[in-house]
Amino acid sequence: MGIPREPKPVKYTVSIIAISDDMIHTVLEVLMEKLGEIDLKSELLPFNWTRYYEREMGPNLVRRFVSFCELRKRDELKEIKLWTNDVELAFSLNGKRTVNIDPGYVGQHHLILATTKEAPHRPYLGKGIFADLTLIFRNGRFEPLLWTYPDYASQDVRAFFERVRRVYLEKLRRKPWSSQ
Repeated sequence: MGIPREPKPVKYTVSIIAISDDMIHTVLEVLMEKLGEIDLKSELLPFNWTRYYEREMGPNLVRRFVSFCELRKRDELKEIKLWTNDVELAFSLNGKRTVNIDPGYVGQHHLILATTKEAPHRPYLGKGIFADLTLIFRNGRFEPLLWTYPDYASQDVRAFFERVRRVYLEKLRRKPWSSQ
């Protein structure tokens, strides 16, 4: 029989899609109130992988990925997703979102995102939230899976999450962790 142990804490990240970098900056100020300081930030990227959000948010959307300094428990993902949904609502205009926030976390072995969309590869976390195994770390790099969205499968995005993982592992080394 295995003995249950707390897993190592993880490094939380968010993807923010919005109409401008100014909007992303404003949203990040709100996110930092709960999630703490940011240690890594991607370049501003055009969000042109899909037109899914255009009807609600408009054309010419941009995106940034960020990671937060503080390591946190994995089981916070559900509550963080529910909270970021509330943040999206707070920034909505006339019933339409102006920002999309996708939280997740990087651990030693994978990138997990939170979603409200059910699928065969997404275990249920509760309160309408599912975990999405998006990337796995294998052979020294993050690799996409059959269901990984094309933007997360891109080399630039995977390189960003590989940087996040390196910082995460360094934090674990500097601050000894115990499962007891």
